[in-house]
Amino acid sequence: MAIDPSVLRIDLEEQDSWRRRVTVTVPAGSVQTERNKIVQKLGGRLKLPGFRKGKIPPHVVEQTFGPAVDQELLDKVVGEAYRQALQIQSLEPISEGQVEDIQYKKAEDLIFSISFDVHPAFDLQRLGGFTVQRLKLEVVEEDVDRVMERLRDQNGVWKPQEEGEVQDGNLVTLEMQPLKDGEPSAESRPYEIVLGDGEAVPDVEAAIRTMAVGETGDFTITFPEDFQDEERRGQQQQVRISLLARKIKDLPELTDEFAKSLGEFQDLEDLRAKVRKDLEREAESQAESVVRGQLMENLLEANPFQVPRSMVDRYVSSFLGDTSKLDPEVVTRTQESLRPEAEKVVKKILLVDRVAELQGLRATEDEVDERVQAIAEQNNAKPAQVYAQLQKAGDLEALERQITEHKVYDFLKSQSKVDEA
Repeated sequence: MAIDPSVLRIDLEEQDSWRRRVTVTVPAGSVQTERNKIVQKLGGRLKLPGFRKGKIPPHVVEQTFGPAVDQELLDKVVGEAYRQALQIQSLEPISEGQVEDIQYKKAEDLIFSISFDVHPAFDLQRLGGFTVQRLKLEVVEEDVDRVMERLRDQNGVWKPQEEGEVQDGNLVTLEMQPLKDGEPSAESRPYEIVLGDGEAVPDVEAAIRTMAVGETGDFTITFPEDFQDEERRGQQQQVRISLLARKIKDLPELTDEFAKSLGEFQDLEDLRAKVRKDLEREAESQAESVVRGQLMENLLEANPFQVPRSMVDRYVSSFLGDTSKLDPEVVTRTQESLRPEAEKVVKKILLVDRVAELQGLRATEDEVDERVQAIAEQNNAKPAQVYAQLQKAGDLEALERQITEHKVYDFLKSQSKVDEA
């Protein structure tokens, strides 16, 4: 179907900086033309007693299927007129249109109203003149030592240990059965935990520390107040625990051979130098992040604006992922708790976009190509392969945004004073 857009009367109401209400009037003649088409189509495919197929008179179709004709007519005419109204007014909704009013009587104009959200328009009164603090984060030898110990732990090997006391950091294998009247009320199964990592209820870990490998004992445990099953919080349970095995982690020595086993390092000092460099890069990134955060907070305070609820809702939904299998009440509470922070995130996104638009800072094709080239060199790949992978994974847009954000923050820093602290 096609309605002549020139016959539509369109009234646009700006309800907020991001909310629009469009009221469309479709002339009675255009409405009747579409209704006749629907009636003719139905009459050509329906079968009724006393009439040959495809030969049902229009008035019979109207009498028999009037309500269905009305519904199909409104669906088609409202949908088509709404799309044309958006095109005529150069509107791009970011939310589903909400039909608020439909006025329709035969032989009269059809009038309907639909409200929807659009990308919010706002002015920026101030982009600079702020003073922010840049933290000086120093990397010391103790920081390097902590990373080296973590590398040792990651490359340790678990070895069985029958003798000695159970200690935190041990990998223990146990069986646990709930008891009722002193007898097991369920089958047991073995499972492993690293003692002290909080993988088990504190009372269970405390019980294991009193046992030796091969021992079985009965204990009373109390479920903590933050236990995942809310109904069991604070409750006590009799359990039978069997300690089946214990392992300790054998850590490698910090030697040149250990360093070489981790990659292309000449010796231990070469590894430590790489660790230090990575830590310094991370510290620099953290300091930069703090500066960006301060600048954005100042900008939001100096340029207040409202954001559509629909944008915040979409951000929260994308953050939570699939919630179809969760308790609806829990989902609702979680969504509401996330809304304040989500609204701030959406505002920051919109603010960066607005600055990029006003200052012409969006990523160019050449800049994207340069970044792809750099990624390719880092991964010993061809730029065309990297580009294809980014495009296939849907990450090309994210790369463009990353470049744009970097340019925007460089501009914002140039407009303010950054003190070293």
